[in-house]
Amino acid sequence: MAGHELIDGHRGDRPAGARAMAGHELIDGHLAALARRLPAGAVGELADGLTETWEHHLGAGLPPAAAARAAIAEFGAPEQIVAAFVAAAPGRRTARMLLATGPLVGACWGATLLAAGARAWPAPAPAAALVVAAVLLAVVAALVVAATSRRSYRRTRLGAAGGCALIALDATMLTAVLLLAPGPAWPMLLAVPASLARIGLTARALPAALTR
Repeated sequence: MAGHELIDGHRGDRPAGARAMAGHELIDGHLAALARRLPAGAVGELADGLTETWEHHLGAGLPPAAAARAAIAEFGAPEQIVAAFVAAAPGRRTARMLLATGPLVGACWGATLLAAGARAWPAPAPAAALVVAAVLLAVVAALVVAATSRRSYRRTRLGAAGGCALIALDATMLTAVLLLAPGPAWPMLLAVPASLARIGLTARALPAALTR
């Protein structure tokens, strides 16, 4: 419904009498197909551009239906438009960044836990490790889906969810080391800055990934 309301909101910008023409239905049908697969803001931008292009072709003397087909051809089929938006989606970029940096940060923390003797920490290490491992696997799965999505914009938004979860995991590891580690270990000099940097980069990318 939101997509149709958005489309209706642009009808007032069209030439007088255009609502009764065949081109009107072609334009609305194209936008409706996009509204089912893209965010409302993106469809709004496309609606403005498509309407202006249609009006340009009408001004050049094309009949309404022909003008609509010409405008739609310039913008591309829904599959092409959706693929372009998915490729540039903030959530997809965020997921790819996190997947690229994840192994390095993970290796730093693995070395830190070994050097700090995590097994001797005063905490239920096996249970805690299982919980962290399960959460981490779920996060990686979400990031992979977001990073590899090509036709679904909704899937790219899993990158934002994965980013939020990684911030929580990084914060958990930093807190655990601060409270439970018996003493400093040299890998902490790499792991702590790596987690802090990832938290900062992820927090900076999240607003766009959450709202677009």
